[in-house]
Amino acid sequence: MQKTQTNRLNKELQDFNERQKKGEDSGISILLVDQNITHWKGFINGPSDTPYANGYFQVDIVIPPEYPYKPPKMKFDTRIWHPNISSQTGAICLDILKDEWSPALSIRTALLSLQALLCDPQPDSPQDAVVANQYKTQKDLFVKTAKEWTQNYASKNKQEEKVQNLVNLGFEVGIVREALLRFGYDEEQAANFLLGG
Repeated sequence: MQKTQTNRLNKELQDFNERQKKGEDSGISILLVDQNITHWKGFINGPSDTPYANGYFQVDIVIPPEYPYKPPKMKFDTRIWHPNISSQTGAICLDILKDEWSPALSIRTALLSLQALLCDPQPDSPQDAVVANQYKTQKDLFVKTAKEWTQNYASKNKQEEKVQNLVNLGFEVGIVREALLRFGYDEEQAANFLLGG
């Protein structure tokens, strides 16, 4: 990794931390994975007045060696029902994460763009054709399904329940939270990791 990239990433981390201390985080936050400056987890609060309200969504962020000249690789770890996000893999269809990326953008602006995408789905440029079709032809069912997925996969209460389930197996809270973060709150994968499998 080049020194200029390290400096840039450290500055972005510092900006996130300062905004968070001031309460100016706009409903997004980040954590480093294993103290690795090129692997982050982003967190997005579901915007109010959307089917994603009260959800807490985790995004995996891998920063390529060419950053900031190439975009970070992002995908949702938290399952979500959205036309521009794969309901299976979490892959994202967003122009700034592909050909519209500019070195003037940052990981913060990319997360804010994802948050905006939750407010304004673009079904004519889908990542998930099934969800996009439902959005276009059965909007009420789309909203109902998106709310159910938010409740089932992105609810903070459900996440705390998963923490408690693994703590009840005899693991320390801090280690459990790290394992759940690593695996997008997939309880089974986190348990296997904790058990050495």
